[in-house]
Amino acid sequence: MSMKLNGLIAAVHTPMHDDFTVNYDRVPAQAEHLAKGGASGAFVTGTTGECHSLTTEERLRMFDAWGRVAHRNGLKFIAHVGHNNLPDAQALVRSARDASADAISAMAPNFFRPADAEALQDWFAEVVKPAPELPFYFYDIPGMTGVTVDTAEFVERATKKIPGMAGVKYTNPDRDQLRAILEMNGFAPDMLFGCDEELLDGLRIGCRGAVGSSYNFSAPLYRRIISSFDEGDTEAAQRDQARSAEMIRTIAKYNYTPAAKSVMAMVGVDCGPARPPLCTLSQESIGNLKLDLEKIGFFDWVNS
Repeated sequence: MSMKLNGLIAAVHTPMHDDFTVNYDRVPAQAEHLAKGGASGAFVTGTTGECHSLTTEERLRMFDAWGRVAHRNGLKFIAHVGHNNLPDAQALVRSARDASADAISAMAPNFFRPADAEALQDWFAEVVKPAPELPFYFYDIPGMTGVTVDTAEFVERATKKIPGMAGVKYTNPDRDQLRAILEMNGFAPDMLFGCDEELLDGLRIGCRGAVGSSYNFSAPLYRRIISSFDEGDTEAAQRDQARSAEMIRTIAKYNYTPAAKSVMAMVGVDCGPARPPLCTLSQESIGNLKLDLEKIGFFDWVNS
């Protein structure tokens, strides 16, 4: 499968009303905001989208909502279909296909966990059966799923069993493994880098696309990093990467996902609170977060 995703793909938030019901009406504004910031795509109902806090029906409706607006705004649409049960995962795959998703992606099941690369590949082979032609990305995020497989072995095996196997959304700290995958003979997987605050490392290793939550509200900053890297201006790239790391540290102090949703409201696209069991930030915390972001210059450089 020769799918290649370039640029910044935002791992989008699932917008909520104050009563924690999903606010589907906010999706068009999210898509317009991403396009304006220069993002190249949307990764829907992943970790940032609180996938395991949503019902399957809510995720199906989110795919439908993004299917209506993504391409109209020039965005690629990647649907995260990972689930702990097969019927729901397959329903998500069908919905992604029907909503004209450009690709699907799935993290490993995190309760009954596949023991190794072969078991994981067998699981995904079942998941994708309703739409085998869709490009498929393994979402490798061992820190959240607890599933640690040899990703290089998985990539090699998966090409034989998963017809649409395109690559990996790589949110895995093992950089040596990433290098090994990019240097594999016979198959050039599309490796999407998944650590925003270390994007420059991903570019140096050879990734050309990235998926991350902070691309929702600071894509211009990361576009500058990519541009400086491409021009060979290492100093400028490192300066902006340091800003990114400071921004993410600042947001993470307040509990990252709920705080990142609060930042969305600050930049004009209110995505509401995070759904329990994630916390809801108090007005005082939101005010302090805004002050902390002002102190580091976030509102000056993030859109410039």
